[in-house]
Amino acid sequence: MGDLALSRRGFLAVSAAAGLGMTALSGCGGDSDGGSSGTTTIEWWNISTTQPTKDVWAGLAKKFEAQNPKVKIKIVQLENDAYKSKMTALTASGKLPDIFHTWGGGVLKQQVDAGLVEDLTDGTKAWADGLLPVAKQPYLIDDKTYGIPFDIGMIGFWYNKALFKQAGVSAPPTTWSGFLDAVRRLKSAGITPLALAGKEKWPGMYYWAYLAMRTAGVDALRKAADDKDFTGAGFVQAGGHLKELVDLQPFQKGFLGAAYSTPTGQAATVGNGKAAMELMGQWAPVVEADAGKGLGADLGFFPFPAVEGGQGSITEVFGGGGGHALRKGAPQAAVDFLKFFASQATDQELVKKTGVLPVVPAAESSLTDPNLTAVQAQLKAATGFQLYLDQAYAPAVGQEINDSVAALIAGSKSPEQVTQSVTKTAKEEQ
Repeated sequence: MGDLALSRRGFLAVSAAAGLGMTALSGCGGDSDGGSSGTTTIEWWNISTTQPTKDVWAGLAKKFEAQNPKVKIKIVQLENDAYKSKMTALTASGKLPDIFHTWGGGVLKQQVDAGLVEDLTDGTKAWADGLLPVAKQPYLIDDKTYGIPFDIGMIGFWYNKALFKQAGVSAPPTTWSGFLDAVRRLKSAGITPLALAGKEKWPGMYYWAYLAMRTAGVDALRKAADDKDFTGAGFVQAGGHLKELVDLQPFQKGFLGAAYSTPTGQAATVGNGKAAMELMGQWAPVVEADAGKGLGADLGFFPFPAVEGGQGSITEVFGGGGGHALRKGAPQAAVDFLKFFASQATDQELVKKTGVLPVVPAAESSLTDPNLTAVQAQLKAATGFQLYLDQAYAPAVGQEINDSVAALIAGSKSPEQVTQSVTKTAKEEQ
């Protein structure tokens, strides 16, 4: 990927643009309470704001505290976008939380290059070696471990079987032309084909990223990052295919102002049966049921279709998982918590109650949901894997992809302009 590091000044500039004052940067980092009890308080930042995950994670923290009477876990939970903004500002301040959510990739590398993240290689080797290798990949930097996964998965289409049947779509499409035909059939039947959280931008990025993988191939995404050049024909074609979809007006009314997990957002629109599909990760069923009613047996999953004539394959998947990293100098209790969270007992509870895919092989027997089993089967059969672009690349590049793709979807940028804008930002990162 080349040099992904940004200067501290760059971080501060982003923080100022986000309107984050230094008051938002205080309070991170665990410490002894200074009293006779010798209690260590660990601050744990995560993005698990939806149910049942929120309560399950709080319960796990309590269980750890019961097993470790001199440790207190202070939980800070933020919605995805708010979390990313706060973490950018915290990185600029030079002080991260004791334990924090990470997707790995270029963002984690930037924090590592700034000397802010604990090297977990030796301290976790005895138990982390047993975790699924593919789940650990995003957190390996220069062959050292800087994060521990708790989930792994992929982005794909979650769809309403009843609405497909109503529109005469007999089976999930396997090609892009077949997908566009399914969209037309749904529209003709008076059904909104797709729900999209246009306000948050990252869900729209998934379409362009997958189309780039299908047209240019997964290796081209890595080469573009190395060369700092996204203007190749395959990337322009990806934008062209996305524009084909946008021109069909497939999204719900008001999608440009819609959030992801709110009661009127993308997940709820699908979960309440008001749209036939969403392109989202393995967590989608849980959020659909929390924000909306959920679809139950009517919910199905299929991988992103192949693009005819493209260099990529339908078996190349796009996604990632969730992991935890530690600030440099975090107390031993924080390492102990990561071990607890990555144990077979905890992973089984997460699989059963929150719908994550197992990262501990022994917990795989707890996976009973047919849709999540289908996701896991796709992952196991994958011939290529690409981490989320807004995490795989340097933050500025990832943000530009999100912004430019959002502009394409809104009609204010052409496919060529998307690739030019991303390339310009990538070259400025040198």
